[in-house]
Amino acid sequence: MQYLKQINTWFLCVAVTLAAPVWADEKSQKQGLKIAQERKDRDRGWQNSVAEITMILRNASGQEATREMRVDSLEMQEDGDKALTVFESPRDVSGTAFLSFSHAMEPDEQWIYLPAIKRVKRIASRNKSGPFMSSEFAFEDMTSFEVEKFNYDFLREDTYQGDKVYVIEQIPQDEFSGYSKQIVWIDQEHYRVRKVDFFDRKGDELKTLEFEDYESYEVDGKTFWRPKRSYMFNHQTGKSTELITDELVFKQDLDESDFDKNSLRRAR
Repeated sequence: MQYLKQINTWFLCVAVTLAAPVWADEKSQKQGLKIAQERKDRDRGWQNSVAEITMILRNASGQEATREMRVDSLEMQEDGDKALTVFESPRDVSGTAFLSFSHAMEPDEQWIYLPAIKRVKRIASRNKSGPFMSSEFAFEDMTSFEVEKFNYDFLREDTYQGDKVYVIEQIPQDEFSGYSKQIVWIDQEHYRVRKVDFFDRKGDELKTLEFEDYESYEVDGKTFWRPKRSYMFNHQTGKSTELITDELVFKQDLDESDFDKNSLRRAR
């Protein structure tokens, strides 16, 4: 009888040991999802915004090309957000307009108007990993963050530039994503994204995106944080793209009619 008790105890210990990693995985996935949801919840209610942005393209030798653009954004309550980007200079890209409809559960919709050929071109889902206007940002990077687009895993707590952060892994659910995974650093105080490491479809490190110089904005009594500088570096090519927000204002006279793909040609 004592022998049988020992055998049963041994089997129980083995069962608990084998089950523990599964439980740990489920727990870390739930924790990662919870952090992502809090990040999104903290950024609800900003309504709309207009930003004047400078884009700086740098090749591996450090040579620069500068572009000026305006980005109008519209928060959508039941779906992903909408954004209209209009390039204002230099002359060779002036008048180019890019429209993005982000979605939570379905593929994003994107169109670009090229004034040189006077044509609106739809960006196919399978081409979303391509470069946006020769920058290190892909078309899929130019959409709003929606929780449902990823699966999550909590990795650890850490520090980033002196601030306590959560480090989570998010895996795109879209089969046409150019990324196998993203590692995201989110500060624990305000749930602002501080850094993202992107990995290509082979699992190799591809790019790092850093957000700096955050400023706070008040909209109807709620605080929203936006970075003044976003810096994307491509580890595989040595190229980089820097986005500098020169001006940003909220609660402008914008509605859905301002984000019509049929009016891309008239966007100024």
